[in-house]
Amino acid sequence: ATFSSEVIVVANVSKENMELTRQEVKNLFMGGAMTNDLKAIALPPNHPARVIFNTKVLGLTESRIQSYWAQMKFTGRKKPPAQINSENDLIEYLTSTPNAVGYFPIGAKIPEELTIVYQSSKGN
Repeated sequence: ATFSSEVIVVANVSKENMELTRQEVKNLFMGGAMTNDLKAIALPPNHPARVIFNTKVLGLTESRIQSYWAQMKFTGRKKPPAQINSENDLIEYLTSTPNAVGYFPIGAKIPEELTIVYQSSKGN
């Protein structure tokens, strides 16, 4: 299978036309200030979609991300996104959890009740 080099960010939200900017997605997944109570869910570090997400959306390497969260944990300020082991489990979690946000390789089959809120290929 050819693996896409782009990701989509998907949310369980009632507003179907909701869109996030790259900065908002970054804030959400790096514990920054967010205006709404969205809840970030990440795939595990070795997952190809996570690698793309880190590079294209967060602009950080896995080791930078890990050391950032280690610091945050140490100061007790913020918690990293919950982690879910597979795309299937992530879909299950997202569909059953309001305001949950996760990411997938572009082209992944996403249930209709979930909203695509960001695409890395758009770049903004």
